Amino acid sequence: MNSLLVIALLPLALLGPGMAFVSIGGGASTHVSITGTALLQKVQETCRAVAEKNGYEFNPTGSSPEELVQACLGPTAKGEVSGAKFHSALQEIYTQNGLVDRDFVNSAPHHFNSEAFLEGRSLITQGMVTIKINIHNENFQAARTTLGRVLHTLQDFYSHSNWVELGYTKPYSNLINPGLPLDNLADVNTPTCSDCASGTCPNQLLPNILKDKKLTSGYMGVFSSFKPKGKCSHGGAADLTSKINPRGGISKDERRQDNLAFYNAAVKAATDASLELLQDLRLAVGDEDFLRMMGIARSSVLCFVIDTTGSMSDDIEEARSVVYQIIDKYKGTQDEPSEYILVPFNDPEFGPMIRTTHADKMKEEISKLKASGGDDAPEMCLSGLQLALTGAPSSSDIYVFTDATAKTLSSKTLSKLSLVAPSQRCRSSLLHHLADAVVPSELLPLTTTKT
Repeated sequence: MNSLLVIALLPLALLGPGMAFVSIGGGASTHVSITGTALLQKVQETCRAVAEKNGYEFNPTGSSPEELVQACLGPTAKGEVSGAKFHSALQEIYTQNGLVDRDFVNSAPHHFNSEAFLEGRSLITQGMVTIKINIHNENFQAARTTLGRVLHTLQDFYSHSNWVELGYTKPYSNLINPGLPLDNLADVNTPTCSDCASGTCPNQLLPNILKDKKLTSGYMGVFSSFKPKGKCSHGGAADLTSKINPRGGISKDERRQDNLAFYNAAVKAATDASLELLQDLRLAVGDEDFLRMMGIARSSVLCFVIDTTGSMSDDIEEARSVVYQIIDKYKGTQDEPSEYILVPFNDPEFGPMIRTTHADKMKEEISKLKASGGDDAPEMCLSGLQLALTGAPSSSDIYVFTDATAKTLSSKTLSKLSLVAPSQRCRSSLLHHLADAVVPSELLPLTTTKT
C-alpha cells in the first residue's frame, strides 16, 4: 500500500496489544494495518469509479489525505480542501476495531474462539444490517463504530480458526451472507489437536481434521482452563487452556518462525475478507454514501432555525435574504453542503424539520415562511434548536434567526440541549436584529460541544 497508509496510521495509539494479530516481531501486521489497507484500497476504488462516472481522472498528486480527497472530489472542485474528516473517520474505525479486545475480551463469538462459528457469524451479519441502516439514516458515526467492530471479528476468524491450515486461500464468503450455511464444522465431541509441549509446533491439527477439512478454532480461557477433551487451544500466555492437554495453540496472532507461512496466509485472507465486506457495503449503499461514511463529501450539513412569529414581520424578508446569501456562498463549490435542514419555530409550535439535498429546494421551502402569531416576546427558540440538533449529524453548521429572547430558557430545556449537543460537534451562529445582519465569516459557538 502507498504511504497514505503510513500517514493515516501514525497518529493512532490504540489501547495496548490486542488478542489478535499482535504486533510482535518485525513487520508484523495488526488489526489496524489490515483494516487500514482494506479501507484505503476500497476508498480509492470507489473514488476512481466516481471520477470515471463524472468524466474526470482520479489521479492524486501525492499521498496525503488532502490530496486523496481533492482527487476524489475532482480537479475542478473549488473551496478549501481538507482531509481532516477522512482522517477522523479512519481513526474512529481503527479505535472501535481495537476496543473489541478490551470490551469483549472473554466473548468467544467476538473472536471466533472456542468454535463459536454460528454466533460469530451472527455478530457480523447483524452488524452489517445495522451499518446499512445507519448509513441510510445518515448516522455515519454510528456506522463507523459498528464497522470497526465487525471488521475485528471477521479478521479474527482467519487468525483463530484453522481456515488457512486447511489450505483455503480465499475469504469464507458465507461469513457475511446469512443465507449460506457454515459447513463441515467440528462438533464439540470431535478431538481436533495433538499435544504440543513447547507451545510452538508448526501444525498440531490432527490428520483426520485436515483430511476431512473440518473447521475448528482454538479454545480460549482468560479466567478458566476448561476446554472439551482433545480440543485445540488458542495459545499464548493469557490462555489458561493452553496448559491443558493437548497443550499449545493454533492462533496466528503472532508472527513467529514456526508459523510464518500460516501467519502470512491468515493476514492475506483477513485483508481480502475485509475488502469483500466493504465491497458488499459499497454495493448496498452506493458510492456517494460509502464515501460520506468515510468522511469524503463536499461539506457538512447546513441547518437553519428561523423564527416565524408575528414580531418577525419586519425582518422575515431580511432573514430570507441572509439565508439565500449563505446558501449561494457555498453553492457549486467543494464546500457545498451535502444536505440542508430547515426548522421554523413559532409560539407555541415549532417544526417540522425539513430536509433536502438540493439548494434550490431549500430556497423554495424558505420562501414559504410567513411571520404570524406569537404575541408575547419570548419565543420557542431553544425548542427549535433542540429539534435541529437531534436531526443534524456531527460537524453541522446551524444558523439561528430570531429577534426575541428564548421562552424555553429553562433548566429542563438546557438539560435536554446539554444531552444532545455534546454528541453532535455542531457549530451555531445566533443572528439578532436582522436588519443589520450580514453573513458572518466565522461561526460563533452557541451550543456546548465536545470533540
